[in-house]
Amino acid sequence: MRVVLAEDLALLRDGLVRLLEAHGFEIAAAVDNGPELLKALIEQRPDVAVVDVRLPPTFTDEGLQAALEARRRVPGLPVLVLSQYVEQLYARELLADGSGGVGYLLKDRVFDTAQFVDAVHRVAAGGTAMDPEVIAKLLTRTEQRHEPLGQLTERERDVLKLMAEGRSNAAIAKQLFVSEGAVSKHTTSIFGKLAITASDDDNRRVMAVLAYLGA
Repeated sequence: MRVVLAEDLALLRDGLVRLLEAHGFEIAAAVDNGPELLKALIEQRPDVAVVDVRLPPTFTDEGLQAALEARRRVPGLPVLVLSQYVEQLYARELLADGSGGVGYLLKDRVFDTAQFVDAVHRVAAGGTAMDPEVIAKLLTRTEQRHEPLGQLTERERDVLKLMAEGRSNAAIAKQLFVSEGAVSKHTTSIFGKLAITASDDDNRRVMAVLAYLGA
């Protein structure tokens, strides 16, 4: 599986390269700025991009914008964004582009090797990998503006958070110690209360919820 990596800190970039290679990934390019990232994504067309939000030359959202531009030119290009902090505007901008796999993780998650590698695989496969802290912030912010979220029960909120992280019904059931049938019922109720059309495709379902939360 080919990866394009963008991180301006040389030590962290080298560490990520070694970590990914140790888990069977091929590094197609490892760059440290926005323009080189965009060029690498267009030329290499990797299976997944792992991108720091803030890159030279502006150190604002250079990495995110390069990734979004690449997705416009290569529809469905999977992108996993790394950020030092929960930046809700950047998360919503990424989620608004609903094609292909997407992920948003805090950099601290990189130190949990299993979680990070799982997120890279999930995004490369067209799925969603959202940091729990990012989801919690989006939920809190959205609840202040959207009445429908206030209609969810505590259990439905638990299910929604796990759905938004990209978890399958089976994984949600295991974590919440309930049956898959119960999760399915909660999911149906959530979609009804949020006026979102349900889909049999797990990724489309999660992306619909995330798009609503990030609106």
